[in-house]
Amino acid sequence: MQDYYGQTMTSSYFSAPRVGTGVGFLPPLESTMQASYKSYAPPYNISQSLNLPWKPSTYYRGAEKSMPVSYSAPTMNPTTLYRDDIVSRVPPLSTSARTALFSKYTPTDWFRSNNQNYRTSDMTRSAAQKLRDENARICHDTDARTVKTQQESSKSIGNRISDINFWKSELNHELDEMGKEINAITENKNRLETSLKETEGPLKIAQECLFNRENRQGIDLVNDVVEKELLREVETIRQSQDKLKNSIDKANAQLSMNRAAQHELEKDVNDKFRAFNIDNRCHQLHNNAQGTGFYRGVEGVDQTVSLPESWAKFTGDNILRSQRERNNSTHLRGNGDNIMQETSNNMWTQYNNVNVSFSGRIAETMDARNTIQSHLTRVLQEMDEMQNNIHVLRKSIKDKEAPLQVAQTRLDSRTRRPNVELCRDQPQHRLVREVGELYETVDILQNRLRAAESALSELIRTKSTLEHDLSVKNNSLYIDKEKCMGVRKTYPTTARLAGYRGQ
Repeated sequence: MQDYYGQTMTSSYFSAPRVGTGVGFLPPLESTMQASYKSYAPPYNISQSLNLPWKPSTYYRGAEKSMPVSYSAPTMNPTTLYRDDIVSRVPPLSTSARTALFSKYTPTDWFRSNNQNYRTSDMTRSAAQKLRDENARICHDTDARTVKTQQESSKSIGNRISDINFWKSELNHELDEMGKEINAITENKNRLETSLKETEGPLKIAQECLFNRENRQGIDLVNDVVEKELLREVETIRQSQDKLKNSIDKANAQLSMNRAAQHELEKDVNDKFRAFNIDNRCHQLHNNAQGTGFYRGVEGVDQTVSLPESWAKFTGDNILRSQRERNNSTHLRGNGDNIMQETSNNMWTQYNNVNVSFSGRIAETMDARNTIQSHLTRVLQEMDEMQNNIHVLRKSIKDKEAPLQVAQTRLDSRTRRPNVELCRDQPQHRLVREVGELYETVDILQNRLRAAESALSELIRTKSTLEHDLSVKNNSLYIDKEKCMGVRKTYPTTARLAGYRGQ
């Protein structure tokens, strides 16, 4: 009987939930009674299976004469439940008798307790079922919302990756174009420098021609057309050099601007690359991925420095700046090409003008030299003839001495005729006229001799003048034809003047 009650009561009520129902006839004093029975077990040897919720109330009714009535079961002190004075008043009972004493309930109490437990069970189960259903719904909703939120975040990151890829591709395309433009303007600058370097040779040639022509002599040291064209050539070359230097300075400045824009593009591309890697790694993360962890408070940290609009505008401004610099660079390269072509054409036009003037001047000098040579030849011939004439005159004068001596000797001999024989006869008159005619003839011949000698002297002076002038013309021809035109053959080509190497 003892085991039966213990098993029945324990299996029926020991595991029941403790719900405060407010019923006064079954106070929840499980813990109190457990302590009481433990302390009372040695004298009466009561089994632990009799720790029942309603047995203490029966005990209270049996001991109501010694316990204050005002004490209710929930407020009783367990330490005074089995005091020695109370125990001493209860007569010693056997185990079966004590069990029978504590089990005295009415059927009403029994049914009421069962019904109350049923209602409590139903209410608890209903509340638990509602709670489980609500929890399941909340778990399902939160799971779905979490998955949806994570998918939206992944989609947003994916869209961001697409935007980064788009701008990165635009930046890379612009970087390629800017790299090509930098190479093009660098090549253009090198051509300008080559063209400027090539102008040094023509300038030296023109200056050397002017210097050589200073060595002309006499009347040939004239400010002729060649001199004017050479001075114009020097001025043209210097103007071309100024234009080329100005273009080189502009090309250097533009190259710096292009490289600055390229640096900004490269920096932006590097930032986009790093951001792409980070966002791509974030996009690939999932709930079972490794490397995830808790970072408490990170959602409250805002270290952003831009908005999507300002972010896109920043990259767009970089691309627009690069495009603007590329356009300026392209325009500058076009101007550089035009300047090189213009300077090359101007220099070659002036070079041809100088050569034409040189050719004309050389032709004039050669004509003058040939004329002088012809005149010199005739002068030399005339000098020979004049010398022969002088020789004839001198011989003629010499030949007049003998007739004059004969005539004078006759006159002198006839002066020694005796007396009246000294007659002014016809022979006397004729001898006198003969002597006079001889003197006159000798005077005429001597005058002609002096004139011939004077003419010979003039011919000699003319010969000297012509020979000097001929040497001057030869010197001028040597300077213009050999030295100047010889050095002008090394004039660079139009392609080299335009900055193309190896032409």
